[in-house]
Amino acid sequence: MTAVLEDSRDQHIDPVEGRVATALGVCAAGDPAGIDQIMAEEGGRLLGVARRMLGRGALAEEAVQDAMVQVWRKAAAFRGDGGSARGWVYAILRNRCLNILRDERRLSTLSHTDLSTLQDARQHVAETEAWELLPGSSRLRECLAELDARSRHAILLAYAAGYSQGEVAAFQGVPLGTAKAWIRRGLVSLRGCLT
Repeated sequence: MTAVLEDSRDQHIDPVEGRVATALGVCAAGDPAGIDQIMAEEGGRLLGVARRMLGRGALAEEAVQDAMVQVWRKAAAFRGDGGSARGWVYAILRNRCLNILRDERRLSTLSHTDLSTLQDARQHVAETEAWELLPGSSRLRECLAELDARSRHAILLAYAAGYSQGEVAAFQGVPLGTAKAWIRRGLVSLRGCLT
């Protein structure tokens, strides 16, 4: 009787689950096509979950992107015997969304004047070309100088001033995808320059 139940469960395995599990294996092998497969299968639903949790489209897109980076980094840690591949991916997204919500709650506990002061300080840091103040022989300074101004400014907003990618896009008055592309290309250039 138990063997019959197990056989009937095996016959009803969700085909999407199988494709997501295979995609995780592809990611674990170091092939970025695995992320493309996951996004093709689950991208719309992942974005929907993030939008419901966060309430803002741009922030949801950022959460999905951050979650996919984590999936890419941790794919080798996935064990199919511990749960479903889809559940594992959604848990990573859920945790990222909860972290974003926690960060927002921390900011909401500040008084209005403290929050304004914090925002002003961030803008001041972002507007100055503080990277030029690095020591003259600094390799990082040389590499930052080689970047185009838009990529350098986007990277400094994100990594020195602490802006999210959505905030960088708003600050620079460009679409989110453009800001993400500037940051990504700038980081690739910096990595190549520094190595």
